[in-house]
Amino acid sequence: MKTIANFEIDRAGVECFGGGTTRRKMSALARRIRFYLGFIALLAYFPALRDAAAQTWTPVSSMSVARSLHTATLLPDGRALIAGGFDLSSAELFDPTTASWTTTGPLTTNRYYSTATLLPNGTVLVAGGLNYHSLASAELFDPATSAWRASGSMTTGHNAHTATLLPNGQVLVAGGFSGIVRQGIADAEVYDPASETWTATAPMNSPRFNHTATLLPNGQVLVAGGYHLGTLSAAELYDPAAGTWTGASPMTTNRSSHTATLLPNGKVLVAGGGGSGTYNSAELFDPASGTWSPTGPMSVIRLSHMATLLRDGRVLISGGWNSLAGALSDTEIYDPATGTWSGSGGLVVARYSHTATLLANGAVLAAGGASTNGTTRSAEVFLPPAPMLNTSASGGTLILSWASRDTFHLQTASDFSGTNWTNADNLVVTTNGMSQATVPIGPGAGFYRLKN
Repeated sequence: MKTIANFEIDRAGVECFGGGTTRRKMSALARRIRFYLGFIALLAYFPALRDAAAQTWTPVSSMSVARSLHTATLLPDGRALIAGGFDLSSAELFDPTTASWTTTGPLTTNRYYSTATLLPNGTVLVAGGLNYHSLASAELFDPATSAWRASGSMTTGHNAHTATLLPNGQVLVAGGFSGIVRQGIADAEVYDPASETWTATAPMNSPRFNHTATLLPNGQVLVAGGYHLGTLSAAELYDPAAGTWTGASPMTTNRSSHTATLLPNGKVLVAGGGGSGTYNSAELFDPASGTWSPTGPMSVIRLSHMATLLRDGRVLISGGWNSLAGALSDTEIYDPATGTWSGSGGLVVARYSHTATLLANGAVLAAGGASTNGTTRSAEVFLPPAPMLNTSASGGTLILSWASRDTFHLQTASDFSGTNWTNADNLVVTTNGMSQATVPIGPGAGFYRLKN
């Protein structure tokens, strides 16, 4: 867990942490409250970032090589695996405990526009991609040995396709670029990790590439947009139990190279992309009604960007490309509660066709991509914002409140320097989306902090 806030009350030399022992009587009306917000445990993951502030992008060491159109996968041990990219077979690992990279065994073949899927057994399946032609081959990375080995090949070559981990542990691959200008393929197939074999399933209703695929809470897969002889608004649903596709309501806008993110409320946020132009618009798919509806637009038009679901349920959009600015450094965050976007600082290096990986500590790692001066090997980390804490004092108590979407626990301890922190959830009441805790002030009240 990471510490989000420790706090101190201070008035005329009177100090305590979250209602700890007071050294003299305090007046509630005159009390001045100061909160020290810091990512204490988060910085333990990134020793080189001790001066980093919340909601900023901070550079970390660069990858061994420049790469774009590569894959990124968070491993069970907390490291991030980066593999392949344009004309590359190399792979490397980012370790958040040291904020550094180490090379690992190479892929068995060069590939880009491939997909990477973390399997339930902890291995990573990389499938398809381009290497002068569309690849049908697939391979597995074993974190225990840091080595790759060939797995069963797909029934047909796929690149610029999608790969979705199904609830039964199998992987659905759908669509891709046919190799003929402007044309996609409709082929779909399923990988069985137990036998390491692929089986063709029903083809999609619409051939497409540069589309999105999202696993819905009901186990179906929503495929939306993409390109085939033109940009598509068409959407369809795959039923793993039946192995069939059914048409879904089309998006309100045709899109390709957009992003799709499953929100905690079960809806799917689609943002940006290109069609007749490049878009800043966004829309929501509601599986309950099977319909799309517009939501607040981004501040910047973009395609080939990245979308990352943060631990607090919001969505971080990073980078991208548009014809006016080229590679973008702009980033912004979507709040499902309000349907609006807010700025989240600028990338240190403008980039598109990069990767953005949510790390176990809640930070986001952006790596590689195409930039203003060509493909980059640079990497940087986004530190999510701490919750906004509202405070008020009443008699001998301090009242803390924060948005309940920030799923933090109030913890208490009798000794601030000790390690015996315990959850004080019995002090927290949640009403109308806000969490509130009443903290005593006075001798023996103890120390408090927020953790998630």
